[in-house]
This record gives sequence, C-alpha cells and structure tokens, in this order.
Amino acid sequence: MINFNSFRGTVTTISDFMISADDENGGCYKLFTVENGSGGMVNFVVAPSTYFVDNAMISVGDRVTGYYDANAPVPLIYPPQYRALVMVKDNPYQNVKVDYFNNQLVSSDGMLKLNLSSNTLIVLPNGQAFSRIPANRNLIVIYGPSTKSIPAQTTPYKIIVMC
Repeated sequence: MINFNSFRGTVTTISDFMISADDENGGCYKLFTVENGSGGMVNFVVAPSTYFVDNAMISVGDRVTGYYDANAPVPLIYPPQYRALVMVKDNPYQNVKVDYFNNQLVSSDGMLKLNLSSNTLIVLPNGQAFSRIPANRNLIVIYGPSTKSIPAQTTPYKIIVMC
C-alpha cells in the first residue's frame, strides 16, 4: 500500500530532468520546484507515468498539490526531491483527495467517506470504465461539497482507480 503524502504550493521553476548521464530520452522527465509561501520548498520529479488530474497543463505560477509515496526512498538533499505520483492544479470548484480507501470507502486518515451514486464516474487512469466497487484501493477522488462531520462525507463526481 502506498502511503500518500502531499505538498501544496506555487510552481516557481519547471526544467528538464536527466535521469542518467546518457539519457537518450531527454525531455521526458521534468523537475517542478514548488514553494508553499512559508519557506517550504520541494522538487517534484515528474515522469511520463505521473497522473495529472484533468490532464491539466502546469505552468510556472500555478498553485498545485503534488502527491508522492512517503515510504519511497529519497535522496538526502535540500530541497527534498520526491517522485510525483499525482499532480493536481488548484481549482476552486473541486476538491481532490488521493488516498487508500477501505472496504467502507473511508480514507486511510479517516477524514473522508465516499457515498457512491449512479452519477459517480469511476474510471482507470487511461479513462476506461472501472466496473467494480472501488473499495480497498488507492483512489484519486474528485468531489465538491462535503459534510462537516468526521469523517466528512461526499458523493464524488469522479473516482480514478489506481490499479
């Protein structure tokens, strides 16, 4: 199970990232530098496999949230450098949660419970339909309003199942 962690801030730099000295695929990997406005800074290595919610094109100056595996090894450098698994460009009309959801569709941190409806679009990262219940899986959940209870409850607009 992936232990998702996130960092939110403004993209200050986007540059090419070479994965080896003889990188024949130059330009396929990017390095996004993100600053949170409180002195915190992170470099995200963005690979061709990084999932961008809504296929958003990210530019310098955009507010983003990058999700990474907190259990993955990272180089001991400053600023920290994480392999981005999911990138989300801020949108005032939607919320996004990336986490493991159990058999009751409650997130691993216990803060969000999903109530599915016939209008909830459930897909794979490639856009194809997912035909089962998305319980006990890593999910990208896109939703709007939620209750103020703990856990908050919502009926998501869209769920991307991370197989």
